[in-house]
Amino acid sequence: MPVETSIVERELDMLAPATVSIRKRLVAHVQIARLDHSVKQIFILPGIVLAMALTGERMSLVLAGRIVVGLIAATLIACSNYVINEILDAPCDRLHPTKKHRPAACGLVHVGWGYVQWILMMLVGLALASTLSRGFFYSAAALWVMGCIYNIPPVRSKDLPYIDVLSESINNPLRFCLGWYIVASALLPPLSLLLSYWMLGAYFMALKRFSEYRQIGDGAVAASYRKSFHHYSEESLLNSVVFYAATSMLFFGAFIMRYRMELILAFPLVAWLMAVYFGLSFHKESAVQNPEKLYREPKLMAALGLCICAFVVLLFVDLPWIANAFPKSLP
Repeated sequence: MPVETSIVERELDMLAPATVSIRKRLVAHVQIARLDHSVKQIFILPGIVLAMALTGERMSLVLAGRIVVGLIAATLIACSNYVINEILDAPCDRLHPTKKHRPAACGLVHVGWGYVQWILMMLVGLALASTLSRGFFYSAAALWVMGCIYNIPPVRSKDLPYIDVLSESINNPLRFCLGWYIVASALLPPLSLLLSYWMLGAYFMALKRFSEYRQIGDGAVAASYRKSFHHYSEESLLNSVVFYAATSMLFFGAFIMRYRMELILAFPLVAWLMAVYFGLSFHKESAVQNPEKLYREPKLMAALGLCICAFVVLLFVDLPWIANAFPKSLP
């Protein structure tokens, strides 16, 4: 990575103010960890809840402690990925209408310190992960590796059309596994649900790409900011959104049929949530581009809250009439 590092350093040196105080440096290094993005760790919670439902595990002080440690470990790994993302994306972020104000793009970040911060947060995160279970540790390590694949040349999957969405959204099932292995260290999570979770993440990420592309407007400018935009159009992005949504619901249905038929009652709420999110992607300065701001969307939060309540209830309350309403077909 030395060549890439030198390029980034030269770019940032050109942007850096004549003098940057230690305080501004420290604030900038805190900001590039994007602690406000910790809300994304909510994707860990379904893994916890489902593992509790399928294994019969009940909440206790020990489990609560494991959840806290797990969330801290996952946050540190995610922050490590954000740090390397900010450093390597700084030259391109200058071309984005809003991301040009990020600390690294403004030259406030010391590149050497940034790399130390990146590695240190990863090491502490993995050290905490190792205290929980082998599955949790491997899932946390995979989350960090995917961040490297997404951001670091020569692979840098974020520059590859469609691969950028799929490689970023695989963090969703990895976060699900983190939640699962906090509770059920000896069992494998359902593959059908992992695939559904992955495709649902791809749905969200493709809409984020669509919203970004739509906001920038000029295809040439968009492509100069993100290389994958060379191969995208609004139409192709929306086509991919339909594919990801359909595939996600296919695997979600397979999971329901195999594990928990009661969850079929939650499907209309899931569809409503996805529809609301789809609509938000057309808004100017959409929160879809900045998921940490989605809590400001009351309609989306209402749909999400109802989905969460429905899933929790339907995972733990048996409804025998559901099985009678949808009997298995005879061979």
